[in-house]
Amino acid sequence: MSAESDALRTGVRLRASELRGRGWMNTGGKDLGLASLRGKIVILDFWTFCCINCLHVLDELRPLEEKYSDVLVTIGVHSPKFEHEAKKEALEAAVERYEIEHPVLDDPELLTWQAYTARAWPTLVVLDPEGYIVAHLSGEGHAAGLESLVEELIEEHDAKGTLHRGDGPYVAPPAREGDLRFPGSAIELPNGQFLVVDSGHHRLTIMDTDLVTKVGQIGTGERGFADGSADTARFNEPQGAAVVPGHIAEKVGYDVLVADTVNHRLRGVNTATGEVTTVAGNGVQRLLDAERARLQDAGWSRELGENATELSLSSPWDLAWAEKAGRFIVAMAGTHQIFGFDPVKAEVTLEAGSGIEGLDDGTADVAMFAQPSGVDVDANGDVWIADSETSAVRVLRLGEDGTVAKVETATGLGLFDFGFRDGPADEARLQHPLGVSVLPDGSVAIADTYNGAVRRYDPETHTVGTLAEGLQEPAEVLVDHSVGGDPVLLVVETNRHQLVRVPLPKEATTVDRGASQTQRPKTLVKPGTHKLTARFTAPAGQKLDYRWGDPTQLQVSASPEELILEGAGTSQGLTRELVLNPEIVHGVLHITARAAACDGEEGQEIPDHAACHLYQQDWGIPVQLDEAGEDHLELDLRGLN
Repeated sequence: MSAESDALRTGVRLRASELRGRGWMNTGGKDLGLASLRGKIVILDFWTFCCINCLHVLDELRPLEEKYSDVLVTIGVHSPKFEHEAKKEALEAAVERYEIEHPVLDDPELLTWQAYTARAWPTLVVLDPEGYIVAHLSGEGHAAGLESLVEELIEEHDAKGTLHRGDGPYVAPPAREGDLRFPGSAIELPNGQFLVVDSGHHRLTIMDTDLVTKVGQIGTGERGFADGSADTARFNEPQGAAVVPGHIAEKVGYDVLVADTVNHRLRGVNTATGEVTTVAGNGVQRLLDAERARLQDAGWSRELGENATELSLSSPWDLAWAEKAGRFIVAMAGTHQIFGFDPVKAEVTLEAGSGIEGLDDGTADVAMFAQPSGVDVDANGDVWIADSETSAVRVLRLGEDGTVAKVETATGLGLFDFGFRDGPADEARLQHPLGVSVLPDGSVAIADTYNGAVRRYDPETHTVGTLAEGLQEPAEVLVDHSVGGDPVLLVVETNRHQLVRVPLPKEATTVDRGASQTQRPKTLVKPGTHKLTARFTAPAGQKLDYRWGDPTQLQVSASPEELILEGAGTSQGLTRELVLNPEIVHGVLHITARAAACDGEEGQEIPDHAACHLYQQDWGIPVQLDEAGEDHLELDLRGLN
């Protein structure tokens, strides 16, 4: 058990550790230390820019940072998962792209991560104005609890005279100029022009066939949400778009469907008039409602049972029309699932995914995804998915009725395996791919984002090759039909803020720069009996929801499976006794903890219409078995001192 967890458990006040890393961003060139933050309430946000849950937390923190700007300082501690994320220039681009308005510590060696015993992305640690740790939180969805905690700390330290009001250390970087800013994807319109999902400008930009001339835009370019005309509508970091088939567009009145990611909505766009309407999503992030239903033994269901515009979505990232299914297939990155949307019926469905982050094949209800991001459909009607966090390409095999019969993995191993290696698909490696596109010969082009490459998967030979290199975070790739002659790839090169044409070679090249795994410090654990505890304290004004039984759950597995002799599986409660195999030296414990709480006070019944919340976090904890290790692993889903 770590000193920090032990201190939180026993109520001992623990001094915060110094902030150490490679350097600082958003500080005007200054290095920050804890002494310079004394008198402020500090939130340390341990994040990595590949992680959708970390991006959710950035948006959850924005209102708090604005409301408490004179007393609260957020420090982003960037603790990279992938090799690419450890590059300084890549982090600088991500800080700019996501409009992060607080200081960021670049911690590629995980020095501060280890000092604060972080074990998962995202992790939040709260420090009081005297420099003591008062809370340790994992996962997302903590905004309401953080606000309550901040209010308590303001009251306490105002009375003690230890709270200092005034501006924080954030210094805004220069604004970027240009027609495109971190574009996420693009589609070819019937007239040969391209509609670019201009994510960094929070708008849609229409570019001429030369890919340089801007001929129009839809959306004001300001972050927000509003339906209406081209010059009044607002988006929030949209990422994907798809053309609506003509016979469908005639019925619904829009010809492009947009995944408005941070607004958690699907938007219909009439490109002739510029009119934007919301066709699915209520703007409230879906906090794994399907998982809460399973927590209450309701079972997996394809039917979501709500009107499309009343349903909560979670970071829809990309979409494509699937004729065989008669609906759009939507990569719902935020819940690690695949949704469907029927524009005529205005109906949203759950097509595949248990909602548990991971890589697992099989039927629609048991398959696991990890931040699915890119979608395309082949001539057979099967759906290809870029499953970014597992650095994998997946395929949904649709049955005759248009539903998902099974999920298969074309290439990719799991959450912590990546690299740049071509060859047999079961040995090949990608690094956080965001886009896929079916090529004329039936193979699949892959925007291998963090490798700066376009790769190709050949389903006939089950091999992976490379089509292009030297790109800066390509997020999407498509076949460009606007030019004559041989097929050409159009690549959305996010970090160069451009669309670029790349010749489609007749043969892919073979590259091997190796296979890697996410490297994090291993936790020493003792073989044999091992107690696992996930700590959870409901925020002020909330209580655990016992109306349908125990509202907490642990799911535990391991890689390799043989690491756990007893205690693997899913059960209610936040404690578990494991038996660890002494013959296994190294492995990874995969742990998911959940707790359901509703608004209400202890000792009182929960009202029928109370707002309820599901807290969930997934941990992948590298372990080394050693007789000198701990026999008790304690994790904080939401721990307070």
